[in-house]
Order: sequence, then structure tokens, then C-alpha cells
Amino acid sequence: MTSLLNSAYDSLSSTFRRGLIKILAAGPVPQHIAFVMDGNRRYARQRNMAIKQGHTDGFYALRQMLEICLRLGVKCVTVFAFSIENFKRSEKEVNALMELAETKLLELTKHGEMLDEYGVKLNVLGRIEMLPENVQKSVRIAQEMTKNNDKSILNLCMPYTSRDEIATAVQSVVQERVAGGLDDTEHPITEEDIERYMMTSLAGSPPLDILVRSSGVKRLSDFLMWQASENVQLHFSSAYWPDIGFWNLLPVILDYQAKVWSQQGKTEELSSR
Repeated sequence: MTSLLNSAYDSLSSTFRRGLIKILAAGPVPQHIAFVMDGNRRYARQRNMAIKQGHTDGFYALRQMLEICLRLGVKCVTVFAFSIENFKRSEKEVNALMELAETKLLELTKHGEMLDEYGVKLNVLGRIEMLPENVQKSVRIAQEMTKNNDKSILNLCMPYTSRDEIATAVQSVVQERVAGGLDDTEHPITEEDIERYMMTSLAGSPPLDILVRSSGVKRLSDFLMWQASENVQLHFSSAYWPDIGFWNLLPVILDYQAKVWSQQGKTEELSSR
């Protein structure tokens, strides 16, 4: 009886969530949401789990959050999967993360019904050459299999830091100028030049609208600092990443919609004067 009631409750809750998503999708929807997936290790310790299990549960939270965003009509989702700085962690944890990255990248493509349904192109952004060869191979396979999808984008940042992204973009602009024989005194490097070579821009991502960090920590941790510098809403959830879900994202979307409507109201007021 208890099992039957739980099943009925889950079904009702799922139906209610789907209805809410349809209502939210009818309003202004952010085109690009980014997530700092923080708290996997603390989640595991709190439950006396192996750290690897915390990261595994975090992957399933990513699948759930990605599907919610796609159902809403979000064009691009970018997640901080692995920092260059994470290589400084214990060898055991780094190896476990690399193993997880390899298996889940292949899982996404072998059982990629969700990616196909929503036309998701998968991009891995960062210093891919720093990854073990087997993980690099999985990256190449995943990107190749989704390269023709053109409705939505999933950016996995790994191994990545924002400072490295900015430095790489500047270096690319300088190399472009040198190759073209341009004099920087006559043609100074602009923000637009650097923007063209940011990894998110090269991946075809729209401008960032919202950045969400889980686990209650309130810092960017060297993630999308260039992209988050202007007109980006920052939200910090107290939930550990494996626990995050629709009810954590709901107030974020409502806040975004309220601000869009408020801005539209101000614009209409000014234009009517």
C-alpha cells in the first residue's frame, strides 16, 4: 500500500512539474544558463559514501537539470565539470573523475535519446590535451556524434579555468594580427576581438544570462568570469549538486522572468513619454 501511494505521489509530482515547466516556457526564457556543479564531495561525506559515488550521483543530477532546461527552451547549458586546478587533488580522486568522464561521455552518445530529441550539440571546452588519451578519445567520439545537432548546446568545461580561456583568446588575437601583418598601434585589440576567440563563442554559444552555483559557496572559482561580467544574474543554491533539481531552478527562472518583464515595462514607459 505504501509503495502504491509513493508511486502515485511521484507520478502526480512529475505531472505537476511538467505543467509548471510548460507555464514557465510560455514566458521569457534565458538562452544560456551555466552551472558550477559544486558539493559532490561534501554530499558523499555526509552520506558516508565513496567520493566517486558523489561524483556519479552528480552526473545524474546534470542529466536531470539538462532535461529541465531543454524542456524550458533554454538554448545553451554550460557546466563546470573539471577545473585545471582539480589535477592537484589526490591521484585516486583524479583517476576516478577521469574514469567517470570517459564512461559518461560514451553513455551520453550510446544512449543519447535526450540529445537527439532536443538536437543537442556537445562541446568539451578547455585544455583537452591535458586529459588522458582514453578520455580524449571519448571526447572526440562524443563531439563527432553530435556535431550536426543544431537546436541546443551543452558545453562541458573540462579541464578549464576562465583565466586560461581569456589568456588563450588574447593569444589567438595576437597570432591573428601577426599573421595578417596588422599594427596594434593602428588597430588596437578590442573587447570584441577577444570575445570572438572565447571558447564559448567559438562553440556557438549565445551570451550568458544566468550563472548558478550549488552547495552554498558564493564565488565564481575561475569560471566564465569574462562571460559573467555584465548583465548576468548570479544565483547561489544551498543544495549540494547531486541534490539539485527543478525546485531549486524554479526561483531562478521566476527571478529572471520578473526582471525581464520589469525591464520591458521601463522601456515601454520611456518610449511612451
